[in-house]
Amino acid sequence: MGIVFALLSSLTWGTSDFFGGLATRARSAAAVTGWSQACAFVVVSVAALLVRPEVSGWSWLVYAAAAGLCGVAGLLCFYTALAQGTMGVVSPIASMGALVPVGIGLAMGERPGAVTWLGVVVALVGVVLASGPELSGAVSPRPVLLAVASALFFGFTLFLLNRGAQASPLLTVWGMRAASVTIFVGAALVLRSVGGVGTREVPGLAAIGVGDLAANFFFGTASRIAGDSLAVVTVLGSLYPVMTILLARAILGERLRRVQQAGVLLALVGAAVISLRP
Repeated sequence: MGIVFALLSSLTWGTSDFFGGLATRARSAAAVTGWSQACAFVVVSVAALLVRPEVSGWSWLVYAAAAGLCGVAGLLCFYTALAQGTMGVVSPIASMGALVPVGIGLAMGERPGAVTWLGVVVALVGVVLASGPELSGAVSPRPVLLAVASALFFGFTLFLLNRGAQASPLLTVWGMRAASVTIFVGAALVLRSVGGVGTREVPGLAAIGVGDLAANFFFGTASRIAGDSLAVVTVLGSLYPVMTILLARAILGERLRRVQQAGVLLALVGAAVISLRP
């Protein structure tokens, strides 16, 4: 079941990223992210009050807050890199954030089997290729460094979410949103602006935020299920760029370059190989 929840997290992350990208055509990335996460915070707060998960200790809150802060930092670096560089350079680098928790998992003693390793490598290569890498032309160092920073922040976000979810996926996701929303509310008060978002836009932004929230919850649930290593869950949960570009193809009619088509195929093959592990 851990594999199923990890794949569900990729599907929902990819979907929310796609519609979030559409929303940024009308509003700033900060406005879309802030409003969507604020709406999601309300939803997860209600869910936490209704479910009232029982946990011992407060270590989950530390992991959750750190994950929320890393997530915001990763988004800021990523969007800044996209504004200063090209998507074909920035996106493939940012998609390699999965290497961070995979490396941490190895350092913690995880030793996946040979077949699982094959699936992990194939899936990671697929995700990078699906992001549409550009290998020609001059590349400015600043967006590259920002993309590397975003990959590191995103990777640590997944690791911290994994750790906190061992106590409670729901409370960890609540703590993540509490931390990130605090930052956005503080910024709104300082700037005296809510990003120009109107009431008619709120339901759509709320749907984007709930989608992202669900993805985090699915990933946390996958992380908590016994038998699924950090490396495997992380890689399967990091296939979301594939879903995003498939939606762009289906809804917007965007054409996939051959390298992207190969990436999608490799990502799916890698996921299938991983699912075959005992």
